[in-house]
Amino acid sequence: MDKIQITGGRQLHGKVNISGAKNAALPLIAASILVNGKTCFTNVPDLMDITSIRLLLEDLGATCKASKGYFEVDGASVKKIEAEYDLVRKMRASILVLGPLVARFGHAKVSMPGGCAIGARPVNMHLSGLEALGVSISIEHGYIEAKAGRLIGNEIYFDMPTVTGTENLMMAATLAKGTSILRNTAREPEIIALADALNKMGAKINGAGTAIITIEGVKKLSSVDIKIIPDRIETGTFMVAAAATGGDILIKGCEPHHSGGLINKLKAAGTIITTSTDSIRIVGNKPIKSVDIKTLPYPGFPTDMQAQFMTLMTIANGNSMIHESIFENRFVHANELLRMGADISISSGNIAMVRGVKRLQAAQVMASDLRASASLVIAGLVAEGTTVISRVYHMDRGYEAIEKKLALLGADIERI
Repeated sequence: MDKIQITGGRQLHGKVNISGAKNAALPLIAASILVNGKTCFTNVPDLMDITSIRLLLEDLGATCKASKGYFEVDGASVKKIEAEYDLVRKMRASILVLGPLVARFGHAKVSMPGGCAIGARPVNMHLSGLEALGVSISIEHGYIEAKAGRLIGNEIYFDMPTVTGTENLMMAATLAKGTSILRNTAREPEIIALADALNKMGAKINGAGTAIITIEGVKKLSSVDIKIIPDRIETGTFMVAAAATGGDILIKGCEPHHSGGLINKLKAAGTIITTSTDSIRIVGNKPIKSVDIKTLPYPGFPTDMQAQFMTLMTIANGNSMIHESIFENRFVHANELLRMGADISISSGNIAMVRGVKRLQAAQVMASDLRASASLVIAGLVAEGTTVISRVYHMDRGYEAIEKKLALLGADIERI
């Protein structure tokens, strides 16, 4: 099994190009099920999750072609409506085929999803929303079965903003008869990217990026070409890595306005940041100042950057409080940081107190989930000695060749 080995102490310098966003690519690829024809994607990252959804679509009957940065799906050959356990268990985003399948075929059977063990992420809001659109839902033997004639537009209210829930119901409602209004929706850039792509296919969606999305149903969608937006979490990870190492890097091909919450906190920590239309320059500045954060739905501080920012705070001057308000089990990485000499205590209510130390020490550590793996990489970059990170298959789900990109920036890092 692959591991990542890092000898710390080097500042990062140079330029890095950001890959396409995993969290935008997955719902867009799932949306290709809605089209009785070809959908072509560019700027697609080479990730395990992309491979997982390709295998799932192929099992449903779709014809897929993939090459460097390119992905093509021909949905005309989709015949199967069952997404099986062995294909769904590896990736929670597999639930995104549920809405498109039942909208196009009137029937879907999807295994309950898997993915990172970062806490309960129930799909009840997906299911209640589909029921509001006229879908009959049953759950037996670990499978969700959805049946309907043509979906009927309706008003749907989310108890809390849910990204995959918003995406699933937005896709389903595109082919419903009449108007659907989704309230208290997620506002992430990936939601806007999906709405823009669906509109390009012929859907009629307004309000994406706000708390209320209106969808006027259409009878069919058409084949289009779609470019995947840059990955704001990969962008953020490199930003924190530069700040932690005291480096100076230029992040190219990104969307700075997607990272406003993180940029504000990094500036508060003393990092020097300048932005242009599609790039961000990060200059680390010592000593790092302690900063409190609370994860919130977009445009707040992203939960997917909490672990990386915690690593930065372990070497900050002073104490910082990190409040994880999105997932209840997303501090698992803290135990591994403790092995490297960090001073962290976890209290009830998902709050971590991080007391900055002068330096981290290299150790053998283990990644527990996708973003935890990135936090340990950053820890390894600043630690004294050689750190070895195991279970990096988590990292391969969401970061394209991160060790190669860091090596080009001067890090002493390799896959072993």
